[in-house]
Amino acid sequence: MENYHGTTIIGVKKGAVTVIAGDGQVSLGNTVIKPNAKKVRRLGDGGVIAGFAGATADAFTLFERLEKKLEAHRGQLLRAAVELAKDWRTDKYLRNLEAMMIVADAETMLILTGNGDVLEPEAKETASIAAIGSGGNYALAAARALVDYEPDPEVLARKAMGIAAEVCVFTNDRLTVERVGE
Repeated sequence: MENYHGTTIIGVKKGAVTVIAGDGQVSLGNTVIKPNAKKVRRLGDGGVIAGFAGATADAFTLFERLEKKLEAHRGQLLRAAVELAKDWRTDKYLRNLEAMMIVADAETMLILTGNGDVLEPEAKETASIAAIGSGGNYALAAARALVDYEPDPEVLARKAMGIAAEVCVFTNDRLTVERVGE
């Protein structure tokens, strides 16, 4: 049986603004099953945004768990993310989930994985950029090339996603974009 895959998510933090953008394509093998999935959403009271790459049902389970952790830790994203990563790595059910996430609030952007990783992307002079999914490396490279020329993080994310959509067959240009900060 083939797996659903084909996602590109990028997070860009510049100054007090953070943007997460995701494409809409869901693929099964070499067939596009859905072109307009929403893989980026707001969590909790809207102050946290998140995007996922991987199995959709698994990602929604993780979104729900992260929302509960955010409630338990009064909206402290880093603490909630660390607690989720602990559960994800050690819980018998969660350990089998196949997804990655980029999560952010106005101050922090993180990549979460099922290996227990909570990674804060390196800040390069004016921005932090993170990307995951099948087209993640394309979007990351494009964003890094454009970061010094594009001051608006949303425009930068959209341009990088456009480039990824042109070269990755599992990425399309139907974007969902969420923004926090400023």
